[in-house]
Parts: sequence; C-alpha cells; structure tokens
Amino acid sequence: MLGNSALLCCFIIADFTGVRTRPIDLIVKHLTWANIMVVLCKGIPQTMTAFGHTYFLDDITCKLVFYLHRVCRGFSLGCTCLLSVFQAITISLNNSKSAQFKARAPKIISSSLVLCWSLCLLVNTFMILTVTDMKDKRNLTEFRQLVYCSAVKNFKHIHTVYAIILAFSDAICLGLMVCTSGSMVLFLVKHKQKVQYIHRSLATKSFNETKATQSICMLVSSFVVLYGTSFILMMYFSFQDGTDTWLVSVNVAMSACFPALCPFLLTRNYTRVFKLCSI
Repeated sequence: MLGNSALLCCFIIADFTGVRTRPIDLIVKHLTWANIMVVLCKGIPQTMTAFGHTYFLDDITCKLVFYLHRVCRGFSLGCTCLLSVFQAITISLNNSKSAQFKARAPKIISSSLVLCWSLCLLVNTFMILTVTDMKDKRNLTEFRQLVYCSAVKNFKHIHTVYAIILAFSDAICLGLMVCTSGSMVLFLVKHKQKVQYIHRSLATKSFNETKATQSICMLVSSFVVLYGTSFILMMYFSFQDGTDTWLVSVNVAMSACFPALCPFLLTRNYTRVFKLCSI
C-alpha cells in the first residue's frame, strides 16, 4: 500500500504542477489504482480471518470483494502487458515504415485501457452469481468454502467455461509480456553493441542500455514467476472440491506479491517524479 500510494500521489502532484508526462504514464496510473484495489480486497479480509474473524461479511459484501478482486487482478495483468507492448513499440520500431504506427500508438492508449477495464468487468460477472456469505451455510454440501465466503457448486459447467476463459486470457498476457520484453532486451543489446566504441570512452559511467535491460528483466521475471504461480494455483482450486487452508494462503500471497512489488520495480523509471514530490 505504501509503494502504490506514494507512486500515485507523486503522479497527482505532477499533474497539478503541470509537469510534462509521457503517454504511457496513464497506463502506470491505472495499474497503480488496480494494484491498490487488489491489495485491499484480499489483504483486509485475509488479515481479519487470520485473527479469527471468519463470518464477518454479508452476501453483498462477499460478492463485491471477490468481484472487485478478480476485476482488478485481471486488469493489473492486462495493464502490465499493455505497458510492455507500448514500451516495445516506443523502443523497437525505428524504421521509416513503422514511424506512422509509432506516432499513432499513444493515441490508442486510452481506448486500450477502456477496453481492458470493460473486458475485466464483463468476464468476472460470474463471481456475482456464485459467491455468497458463509452464514448458515457451513454444513451444506452445495456450497464450497472460500475461507471467509462461500461459492455455489451448482454452476459446474459455467464454472468450467469461466476457468477456461481466465486461463486463456492469463496465458495470452503472460505470453505477450515475455515476447515484448524479449524483443526489447534484444534491441537494447544490439544497440549497445553498435555504439560500443562510444561507451569505451565513458567507462566510468553506467550504460543506459544496461540499466534499461536490467529494469525490463526484473519486471518481466517477477511478473511471470508470481502471476504464473498464482495462475497455476487458481486453476488447481477451480477444479478441486476440497480446499487446503495453507494453499489458499499461498495463492493469496502470490496474487498480492506483484501488485505490492510493482511500484518499487517501476520507481527507478520515475525518479524525476519523486524528486519533484520531495521538493
């Protein structure tokens, strides 16, 4: 919460002071909002459950918490993928044929974010139909316990379709993230080799290409490992009737890890904004 809130506050201050921002900064703002919601929607109920408060959410609150978490988790996944795609377009496309497309790319950022939010809101409406509270449902076999809420088991076919849609969307985002990040790293390595003779005269200075490559590798490796683990556990829970408490805790931790670490991975790219806020 501290990292995401600090990054978001710095962007708000930058907007009010009229500091010029890049087009992809809009993606980072939306990503930060989604990360905050992911941490809140899972962090607060899970913490209360750890202190022994099990049946503290009513039906509407359960639906809202699970729906918002799934929507913001999916948007965080898609938004990070969008960020990587637009960065790859900005860095890699330098020939004359792609100049027009590169110039148009910033103009479609807003529409891409709207489409991403819309898809996440639409796909996850299934959570509203199945999730309910746990009051007076502890001994009923048609309900599956979800730690502090429960889910109806009668929607088996719909649940399978929902799990397949989630698996497909997560796999696409992970694949795009790996491909675009790989292309950026290759481009930066080739660029570094082309201007190696310049760098030899500036041996005491750190290479910009090396810094950018390290930043991309850190972001994509943490993204793939944490969201990949969360994806595997989510698929496991989707097709298992029983629920192991420790596995649920691991899944919650994996789901919250990237939203919690993301602002610190992005901070080195926004030192200008943080310096302004400190002033």
